[in-house]
Amino acid sequence: MSDRFEPRTSGDWAADTADRIERVVGTVRSKTADLLVAAGRWLVYGTLAGIVGMAALVLVTIGLIRGVDIALDRSFDHDRSVWLADAIVGGIFTLAGLFLWTRRRPRDADR
Repeated sequence: MSDRFEPRTSGDWAADTADRIERVVGTVRSKTADLLVAAGRWLVYGTLAGIVGMAALVLVTIGLIRGVDIALDRSFDHDRSVWLADAIVGGIFTLAGLFLWTRRRPRDADR
């Protein structure tokens, strides 16, 4: 017969079993629940950062258009300065977008 099936006479088998169960539960928790909590935090904070970033971008854009409008209002009448300010800021964003478009990587480069 094998020694595996004989009862242990030394040591506290109840404490050993409880320790082993605690280690297994801790390992399972660290591989599942902890990762889900971390992913949830990234999702929540990423969403919050995206919302705040978009609001900041809108406010900066409005401020930039207003600033250009005020600067141009001295040279042109008010109706022209508004459209010219929109065109200048739109042109800046278009040029920035075109620059970023040229800096993109093809999809096959990631693989």
